[in-house]
Amino acid sequence: MDQFSELLLALPVLLLSLSAHEFAHAWVALRQGDDTAYMLGRVTMNPAAHVDPIGTLLFPAISILTGAPLLGWARPVPTNPRKYRHYKRGDILVSIAGVCANAVLALVFAVLFWIAVRTVGAGTDWRANPVVQLAFFGVVSNVGLILFNLLPIPPLDGSHVFYHLLPPSMGASYRQLNQYGFLLLWLLVLTGALNFLGPVIFRISMTLLSPAFLR
Repeated sequence: MDQFSELLLALPVLLLSLSAHEFAHAWVALRQGDDTAYMLGRVTMNPAAHVDPIGTLLFPAISILTGAPLLGWARPVPTNPRKYRHYKRGDILVSIAGVCANAVLALVFAVLFWIAVRTVGAGTDWRANPVVQLAFFGVVSNVGLILFNLLPIPPLDGSHVFYHLLPPSMGASYRQLNQYGFLLLWLLVLTGALNFLGPVIFRISMTLLSPAFLR
């Protein structure tokens, strides 16, 4: 598959995955008593409400076309934790909602992959089938989003959970890293410190896809 065809398949999958991630944050926040995202129209699967022109479109396109590691993000959902009925529980649930949505999508795409591979006719290269390719991208991208967002680096989702595991004094200092979070993430990306995620994403993705080849 050429790079342009790969882009046409991968970008819609990534757009769906990022939209589901942000929708889940917004929906769970509303369920926990915070209507901030709801009032801003973010409790929706409409990609237009979540898309970031640079993070959702430009960077993924460059990554796919150049063969660089796939990077992408949507506009973060604004929340007001003070509105949660139970602050700690609400903060944790809202934080993990996005990765839970990606986990569901990874399983859905895995099932689609199993079905597509098994229905490809004998003598046909299943790797060239666009549905198989789309499902493959769906699994890999959602597994990647899960692992990336669980990193305990502010402002990623994993940092909110990690914060609640720390003593209050350490937690307050840790939260102050939020202002440097994106700078730290870019530093880790540029230095290759996050390259360890690649093999982990691949191993988990292959585990999800492997039932397609069982007879």
